[in-house]
Amino acid sequence: MSTRRNFIGTAAAGIAAVSLLPAVNTFASEDKAYKRQFAAKPKLRFALASDIHYGQQGTDYAAYTSSMVRWLNDDHAKNHLDLVIINGDLVHNRPDLLPEIKKKYLDKLDVPCYTIPGNHDFADAGIWKTVFGYEDKYFIEMDEVAFVFANTADTKGGYVCPDNAFLKDTLDKLTDKKIVFVILHIAPVQWLKTEATIFLNCPETVSLLHSYPNVKAAFHGHDHTLDGVRYTDKLPHFFDSHIGGNWGTDYRGYRIVEVHEDNTIYTYQVNASQNPVLNANKF
Repeated sequence: MSTRRNFIGTAAAGIAAVSLLPAVNTFASEDKAYKRQFAAKPKLRFALASDIHYGQQGTDYAAYTSSMVRWLNDDHAKNHLDLVIINGDLVHNRPDLLPEIKKKYLDKLDVPCYTIPGNHDFADAGIWKTVFGYEDKYFIEMDEVAFVFANTADTKGGYVCPDNAFLKDTLDKLTDKKIVFVILHIAPVQWLKTEATIFLNCPETVSLLHSYPNVKAAFHGHDHTLDGVRYTDKLPHFFDSHIGGNWGTDYRGYRIVEVHEDNTIYTYQVNASQNPVLNANKF
């Protein structure tokens, strides 16, 4: 696949109680099913996938979406998932296909599924509420953990900073939570000069996220070539490769996050399609 990956130096800062694990190929068993590294059962375990691009011509989008549902249901059956998050670009420039992907695929997930629009969904609060029953910015609470979702695109595919007033109001309401995760399809910061057309430049958003000690991580999709972590100050921003589309990492996969009883957080990327090629680059 084509790539637009750019490399940055490894951050030396601490990662705020978030531990990175190797890609699960390291733990793969002979039948290609991965094994969790920890015997202890986490108190919360969830998956993030993004960039399905359902409906993109020239791609096998139906097969990609079916595979995603199968992978996640298999993961749930073997290791248990409390929820699944689809972090944007569910469809490819076809908001009329949102009801179809929900009914034919997402509704077949065996765990609760939460979504947020990406720039290719061409969706706003009204469209999202009609299809999914909630708007394009919201939050959910699961005991001591909360998730905050906010749209980063408009109905024409333009990139927009998330609603910072909503973020502040919501994060103020969640100060009693031990852990808060923020879900934004497009990252609010450009780490490199060449990323002006890839990510957003939202310093107010970044400042807000840094202002709340219980915000432990942000999760993004959008750039199909990224499957690791970048930092703003000590806040990690995680990526999860891609499910569909015609570019990105050679494999298709998703990210797992586990929160343990002591509130230690572990996260790792799953090479679900089992393509043995990783981190390929052309220059």
